[in-house]
Amino acid sequence: MLHAFDPNFKLGVLGGGQLGRMLIQSAINFNLDVRILDPDENAPCRDLSSEFFCGSLKDFDTVYEFGKDCDVITIEIEHVNTEALKKLRDEGKKVFPQPEIIELIQDKRIQKQFYKTHNIPTADFVLTENRKDLQQHLGFLPAVHKLGKEGYDGRGVQRIENEAQIEQGFDAPGLLEKMVDFKKEISVIVARNEKGEIKTFPLVELVFHPVHNLVEYLFAPAKVSKEVAQQADKIARKVITDLNMVGLLAVEMFITQEDEILVNEVAPRTHNSGHQTIEDNFTSQFEQHLRAILNLPLGATDSKCPSAMVNLLGEDDHEGPAIYTGIEEILGQEGVYVHLYGKKLTKPFRKMGHVTIIDHDIDRLKEKAQFVKDNLKIIS
Repeated sequence: MLHAFDPNFKLGVLGGGQLGRMLIQSAINFNLDVRILDPDENAPCRDLSSEFFCGSLKDFDTVYEFGKDCDVITIEIEHVNTEALKKLRDEGKKVFPQPEIIELIQDKRIQKQFYKTHNIPTADFVLTENRKDLQQHLGFLPAVHKLGKEGYDGRGVQRIENEAQIEQGFDAPGLLEKMVDFKKEISVIVARNEKGEIKTFPLVELVFHPVHNLVEYLFAPAKVSKEVAQQADKIARKVITDLNMVGLLAVEMFITQEDEILVNEVAPRTHNSGHQTIEDNFTSQFEQHLRAILNLPLGATDSKCPSAMVNLLGEDDHEGPAIYTGIEEILGQEGVYVHLYGKKLTKPFRKMGHVTIIDHDIDRLKEKAQFVKDNLKIIS
């Protein structure tokens, strides 16, 4: 395989959304040739990549043919054809994260069983095959019903409080997860290269939209005790080590009222909970992912000061060409950085961009985050 800094080296990325776009922005600093495959001909990566191919990420032949001309292949979304990736790997291509790990993440049922087998703390759960199965677990309620496959960005998750709400469950293989009485949701991003070097980013605190289960904003570092921070860091390192994974892994966790830490879900790629690292940390999550999959030394993850990130979501009842209101007022704020994702069309709650805020004063930081949330709107 060619060395990453060989002029003929090619990095292939499955997925051309905003995560791929920001990965390319980091790759430019390393002078990397990045090829993108995405089903949307107007994907955010289209005009930034060295080569852009429009095609299905789930089709074996499309993924295989794309990967044949790459030296290393990675993902920015999990919903990809892993059989094609296995064949490419068997033929000598480097594929990170490894195809078997992508398969595990693709199915929440297998993912949860992995936690149980490896003594990784997680909420109690039972597997279900269809909606009718929920009737057998009334004593398990209140709980959250999750689709085994295809859930993404809040889709495929349904709260079931009582028997009357069972009809809202999914009529497909899934899992029923005991409702957790938590006081915070946190995330730790951890990276590991082929040499086995591991580095974590400081944990962040997530605030989710109450209806759509999307991260609205986050604060870093999370306001937790030193003991909780150390335990969360330890768990994230254990997860990536037990997976034997190469690449970047976002580990989302709950902190219960008793300060117990439970793993909720993981994502084997760059993640929404790491966007603040672009401005706030010595190495961004995107550069760290590149370092990990290219088996380079991992970068320092220390933060420079407290930070926040606000997701820019399309306004409800607006669908069409995107119009940004309040952006000049936002840009007038000190320590505020706007990242737009290159999406021409908006629709309700679509991720259109994010804003990172850094400030040494925590109260000012929170005020600015609220100002961004209240004033920058995406309408049509």
